[in-house]
Amino acid sequence: MHPASMHPVGAALRRTPLYDVHLELGAKLVEFGGWELPLAYPSGTVAEHRACRTAAAAFDVSHLGTVRVEGTSAFESLQRTLANDLSKISPGRAQYTLLLADDGSVADDLIVWWVADDLFDVMPNASNTSRVLEAIGGTDITGSRAVVAVQGPEARGRLAAVAPGAAAVGRFRVAPFEWEGANCTAAGTGYTGEDGVECAVPADVAPAFFGAVLDAGVAPAGLGARDTLRLEAGLPLHGHELGPDATPLQAGLGWVVGWGKGEFRGRAALERERADGPRRTLRGLLADGRQPPREGAEVLSDGRVVGRVTSGNFSPMLERGIALAFVDTAAGVPDGARVEAVVRGRALAATVGGTRAWPPKAKAG
Repeated sequence: MHPASMHPVGAALRRTPLYDVHLELGAKLVEFGGWELPLAYPSGTVAEHRACRTAAAAFDVSHLGTVRVEGTSAFESLQRTLANDLSKISPGRAQYTLLLADDGSVADDLIVWWVADDLFDVMPNASNTSRVLEAIGGTDITGSRAVVAVQGPEARGRLAAVAPGAAAVGRFRVAPFEWEGANCTAAGTGYTGEDGVECAVPADVAPAFFGAVLDAGVAPAGLGARDTLRLEAGLPLHGHELGPDATPLQAGLGWVVGWGKGEFRGRAALERERADGPRRTLRGLLADGRQPPREGAEVLSDGRVVGRVTSGNFSPMLERGIALAFVDTAAGVPDGARVEAVVRGRALAATVGGTRAWPPKAKAG
């Protein structure tokens, strides 16, 4: 992954309420989106990744922004600005959505927590918080809380020993819970491809909450595992699969667009692209060996350049290289096709398929 961002040179990095905890745990810290965050703990990225796939892992995702939008006009404001249709959900629910530019490209992808009737917490990517705040209004409350993502097949069971109310929150549901007298909020969301919960807790109790989660048998995990997990699950990352040169239709996110609602930013451009068909689409690559295709690598089919890799890494579960790549629609490359990704002058053989590499599809028969 690439921890570097558009953070101004020389500017002080922000730290989450869990910074001291990460130091005590021996984490390797890196810069990401203007924040100083754990890349991995002494156990290493592969072990952290496998802990999330087989048991439970906890991530400090406090760098994600929280923009609070409230009042009687909050729903209408978000509905006309963001791409998805908020009327499909209701208070106590969460929704994945997009902030588009006028040309239909993705300015940011984000989650909306509909906390109460006229209260929404909108969660953008770290480096895009100010952009989203400018677009939707509201108040930036990022610094007042920490967000701990507890993910994995055993996440809810282990979290139940710490915060039963949080553990009981359904998938893409939002609910308040109390921990040690503090008012907190949980949502059944995450970025790993596993079941789990994200807990927003006040900054002053966050270190104790995180410690209690770890004491319940949940492994701490850093940005490295977060990236390999999302890549295995085929989840896009802003700045890689999403950004100023990528639209939701190209990235396979047409389902996030509320075509049945009224106007929203970028709609006209998307309507034109939908009519013509996207010029490229996001595809998955499964390498023959352990070496992964890397970001920026050209994808070749029969010696012709047909695309470019947007993200690539080693899959700890498949023990092979995997990648996401934009492939030209006109090239007509079908799933199952054999291609090559050129990495430092070396051609890596790979098979084209769906964006999700894990869990692998069961073989017929």
